[in-house]
Amino acid sequence: MPNYVMKEMPDLQGKGETITYPQMVMTGQTSTRELAEYIAMKCAFSKGVTEGVICELGEALAHEMGLGRSVKIEGLGVFTPTLALLPDKEREKPEKDATKRNAQSIYVGGVNFRVDKELVRGTNEWCNLKRAPWKPARSSKKYTAGQRLSLAQQYLNEHPYLTVRNYQQLTGLVRATATVELRKWAHTPGTGIGISGYGSHRVYIKQKTDE
Repeated sequence: MPNYVMKEMPDLQGKGETITYPQMVMTGQTSTRELAEYIAMKCAFSKGVTEGVICELGEALAHEMGLGRSVKIEGLGVFTPTLALLPDKEREKPEKDATKRNAQSIYVGGVNFRVDKELVRGTNEWCNLKRAPWKPARSSKKYTAGQRLSLAQQYLNEHPYLTVRNYQQLTGLVRATATVELRKWAHTPGTGIGISGYGSHRVYIKQKTDE
């Protein structure tokens, strides 16, 4: 029986309102071998054959997406590759004489997954939740939002990029809050903070500001 906790959503608008949302507590991760054992119990294939098919599935997905195709697996969802610029490359500007980015500046930065509704429905049928007896970790209130922004700016003056983990260590925020706040800084004009990359390769960089 999985546990859930009620997490607090960061109040980035400064309205003083606390909004909570439920989050499932992950207790571990199922390996390929364990998944193969489960599937083998439900069908005529051996565990070894099932494990091999699962491993080949990953390679097949990579092959098809590498050819510029999305991949749909019934009952699972749709996988689509996403592109990103290398961290040390500036974004291409629309001006006619601006420097254009070539293929050597671009790489597959992640894979988007759009889940099949049947997978969500099936997961819900198996799920029998109970509230966890402990409270979730909270962000440190050692610094104000303005002080946290200054810490991020100072870090980027001394380093080529800033990750969410770096920001957590600087500010004491939990990961979810640090992620949301960094994204806010990157989309707020005048902070001097920009975004490079996508997904797990996303980093925050020093952005040139107009004088």
